[in-house]
Amino acid sequence: MPRKFLKRIMPDHVTMREHKHMRRFGEKIMAPELWHLNRRSVSAAIAIGVFLAFIPMPGQMLVAAAFAIWLRVNLPIAVMSVWITNPLTMAPIYFFTYKVGAMLLDVPLRTHEFAFNLEWLWQEIAFIWQPFLLGSLVCGVLAAVAGVILVRIIWRLVVINSWLKRCDRQKSQQQNDPDNR
Repeated sequence: MPRKFLKRIMPDHVTMREHKHMRRFGEKIMAPELWHLNRRSVSAAIAIGVFLAFIPMPGQMLVAAAFAIWLRVNLPIAVMSVWITNPLTMAPIYFFTYKVGAMLLDVPLRTHEFAFNLEWLWQEIAFIWQPFLLGSLVCGVLAAVAGVILVRIIWRLVVINSWLKRCDRQKSQQQNDPDNR
């Protein structure tokens, strides 16, 4: 089951409770619902993290943690899934969201030469902020929905496969058992 895999890679809640930095957050962060590994909790956590990954703002992990606590979904998964946008993927993802927003607003793309100064930055932001934010919201919502669907489908397929293997094992044990003949 996906739960077994996720339990292997995720920190244990007892270890997290005893960690010196996590003690600052008190007991609220140690609520059992925030550490459960079930299809609903994991898919909702993925949705939160993936949506926030597309939103250009500082502190995405803190916002994901706050939403996970508020909505009572898996905290580590929500925080980890924000890292879809990382220093390597941020530029292509945000350029794509800008292109999507420009297409939706029917505005031409601005692809001028890059100049590393504050004047150039403010000048460009004045032109691209609307398509960029619209594209970020649209791509974030679509990616979150796709993440939920994908997690639920994969979870379901793994559970069905596990169930079928268990049935096959039981059948082979019954066939090999001399008392059943």
